[in-house]
Amino acid sequence: MMERDERATTADEERLAAAEEDSMSVEEDRPTTADIASRSDKDAPVEETAKDASEPTEDDHREPLLAEAATSDVRGRWERIQGSFVDEPRRAVEEADTLVAELMQQLADSFAQERQALEGQWDRGDEVSTEDLRIALQRYRSFFDRLLSA
Repeated sequence: MMERDERATTADEERLAAAEEDSMSVEEDRPTTADIASRSDKDAPVEETAKDASEPTEDDHREPLLAEAATSDVRGRWERIQGSFVDEPRRAVEEADTLVAELMQQLADSFAQERQALEGQWDRGDEVSTEDLRIALQRYRSFFDRLLSA
């Protein structure tokens, strides 16, 4: 009987170790901020420039960078991560890094899709309206300003 209990305990421990290993391998598949940075096409340091003296105008598009549902999801995940810090600080920091990396990737993908759509129009010989280009540039400027003010 004792031998059977020991085998059951050993089997339970092996299942627990396998489950922990599986969860770690899933976490390893998630991008980190270091992964995002290593994919960057620009390795040169960013030079500081004087801030443009012009104030934002009514024409500035300060629309959200993500859809409302995505923003809500990201905020919910952040609150859970922040709340878990007391019990598991290291894991909370790792999850925060993963969340930030995912968010950066989503933003990069969003801008890449917008640029790809414009380039597709140019490649087909379609005229892209100055208004469409103005809105795209304003979106870049808004994002750029948000990054620098963060």
